[in-house]
Amino acid sequence: MRSIFDKSTRDEVIGRINTLSKNSTARWGKMTVAQMVKHCAKCEEYYYGNVKVKRSLHGRLFGKGAIKAILKDESSGFKKNAPTSPIFRVHEEDLDFEKERAAWRQLIERYETFNHETFTHWFFGDMTKEQLGQFIYKHCDHHLKQFGA
Repeated sequence: MRSIFDKSTRDEVIGRINTLSKNSTARWGKMTVAQMVKHCAKCEEYYYGNVKVKRSLHGRLFGKGAIKAILKDESSGFKKNAPTSPIFRVHEEDLDFEKERAAWRQLIERYETFNHETFTHWFFGDMTKEQLGQFIYKHCDHHLKQFGA
């Protein structure tokens, strides 16, 4: 399965990010392209440990099953309009798209040196580095598809 920790996958994701423009429109959901890019960058910061989020009660109850379903195979993933923690929601309207896109690209590139073997996700709980890499790719892929990239 594809992982953000593989160079070829990172290169592909960055190439798809580069195809986005400030005029890209969503196929579903309420976010603008700039809000989506900032949302994804906030999530990358979280995976690096720079954003703290408490475990959710729903996650404690359903997280293990949910991550198994998302990582089941190459074709599994997120449903359109899947919920997220309020911490990762972006409501700002006047964002600098180019600045936000550059920040997201840089964070994706930094996965080359990611050195944590485990991660505790706010919803899914404890994850191995392998699971996290696959999950991050699927999250990026979901949002890039949302905007036709």
